[in-house]
Amino acid sequence: MVLTVDKAKVPATYSRTNPFHAKVLKNIDLNREGSSKETRHIELSLKGSGLAYGPGDCLGILPENNPQLVESLMKEMNWNAEEAVTINKQGDTLPLKEALTTYFEITLLTKKILQQAAGLTDNEELQNLVAVENVDQLKAYIDGRDFLDLLREFGPWKASAQELVSLLRKMPPRLYSIASSLAANPDEVHLTIGAVRYTAHGRERKGVCSVQCAERLPVGETLPVFIQTNKHFYLPESQDTDIIMVGPGTGIAPFRSFIQERAVNEAKGRSWLFFGDQHSTTDFLYQDELEAYQKDGVLTKLDAAFSRDTDQKVYVQHKMFEHSKELFEWLNNGAYFYVCGDKQYMAKDVHNTLITIFENEGNMTHEEAEAYLTDMQKQKRYQRDVY
Repeated sequence: MVLTVDKAKVPATYSRTNPFHAKVLKNIDLNREGSSKETRHIELSLKGSGLAYGPGDCLGILPENNPQLVESLMKEMNWNAEEAVTINKQGDTLPLKEALTTYFEITLLTKKILQQAAGLTDNEELQNLVAVENVDQLKAYIDGRDFLDLLREFGPWKASAQELVSLLRKMPPRLYSIASSLAANPDEVHLTIGAVRYTAHGRERKGVCSVQCAERLPVGETLPVFIQTNKHFYLPESQDTDIIMVGPGTGIAPFRSFIQERAVNEAKGRSWLFFGDQHSTTDFLYQDELEAYQKDGVLTKLDAAFSRDTDQKVYVQHKMFEHSKELFEWLNNGAYFYVCGDKQYMAKDVHNTLITIFENEGNMTHEEAEAYLTDMQKQKRYQRDVY
């Protein structure tokens, strides 16, 4: 007997190379009027995708470049939008404008791009910049500049559109910590995304994915997504284990997922959240939700630090230090400690504060405190999702 399978009924496996087009159910600004920030809360439908995720996992998004930036490139070079260009080694082609919108990374420069570009122009300034002895100047030039800057500043170009776009790499997907529990929100995935906008080298710059989500993603639109599991950031197996979460700004995202999951499972373990941002009146993300969880006992403790509300800037690590005795008791009794958010400053400050707390509250030397923290890491009781 031969079994035939109706392929139309077999669900496709969605992945990085075959993303699911998730419909936007909600897209709102979490910051209140008067804030200098814009943080989007986005809810996407996973209905019919078969995709599943756990607390701590990430959602990958395949973004598109800003249409205004693409238009500026086309104008600068007087390119034909419909000209077919080869985009990869397999020989696949796309119309030029579409390739610049959906395929190529046009907002970042690399040393390699500039070195190869130097072969496509006689511009002396660029030849000097890529010279071996000018490696520091090259590094400084790359920082904060994009493909449009390169094309504007180092012409005239003796190259076709094909040759110039061949300098570019494929745009990588953007990964965001998931801000929801699947158990609490079946068929949905939520995100917390801070829109990145800044001025550099005389031009306004916009984060590719964050500003697409903020400016060009209305309800009903779809977004190509996939699930990226995170094997290094997850809730304890036991529902009875206490958890301490440090997540300022958009670092709150996975902890919203953790708290929702624990609420659904009626976990007995205590939970303590340290949140931080600029102003309490405009930047307390998910304030009503978090305070409701605290009232219901799902969230045992909630400490928030608002850096611009006082003369002395107060950050999450200062709040930790204020509660060092209790924090050490929780950790000494087996609590898990989680950090999510800024890698450059916040995560380092939190790490160093933990060591100071261990020294003070545990009567440890600096070396003993470091060893204690290393031991927590080995036991998977100290987990970080930093970027």
